[in-house]
Amino acid sequence: MKVHVFLLFILLFPILISAATGCDLNDPDADIKRLFPQSTGYKTAYLSLQKTGGSDALKRVEKSLGDKLSGTYETIDVPYSVYTVFKGKDVLGYVHGVNQKGQYGGLQVFLALDNRGVISNFYLQKLSSKDAKYFKDKKFTSQFKGLALVDFSTYNLATGKGSSKLNAIKDPATSPKSDFAAIMRAVKKNLSLMQEFVFKK
Repeated sequence: MKVHVFLLFILLFPILISAATGCDLNDPDADIKRLFPQSTGYKTAYLSLQKTGGSDALKRVEKSLGDKLSGTYETIDVPYSVYTVFKGKDVLGYVHGVNQKGQYGGLQVFLALDNRGVISNFYLQKLSSKDAKYFKDKKFTSQFKGLALVDFSTYNLATGKGSSKLNAIKDPATSPKSDFAAIMRAVKKNLSLMQEFVFKK
């Protein structure tokens, strides 16, 4: 019986690890090079709100987001993968992704950020939608380049309204119910978490 339990644990271990962690790049070596062509290397840190500030950190992120964090991938102890990207010994920027509940399942939004926290690249790693090709198209993703957390400070998740820069970003989907609102929340959540993990220091 003990042997059977042990074998079951071994088989389920990768699933348990996957369920307990945040958002990782599927192919970090290739993805980092694509997001930062000048990079010569990177290092990965696993950070959580629990470790970086506890309940105070959680409150700061929720205030910045304008919404409560809830669900499996938004708990205070979820570890997030933060990739610090280098050119030689110099830091070029960071890559960070978040999981977000969408219309048709989970989606994963990665942001490449420069040293000031400004978006230099936008990458949708996972999106289960018939409109996925429109959201992954550069016509949509390129609109986030140059934006930072300050641009999202007045963005209201409930109404979908914010600064003129954000209001200019239109939903590219063809169906009436799309993942646009979920993607916008994921971007703001991503920036809010990175403010806590990296840029407030």
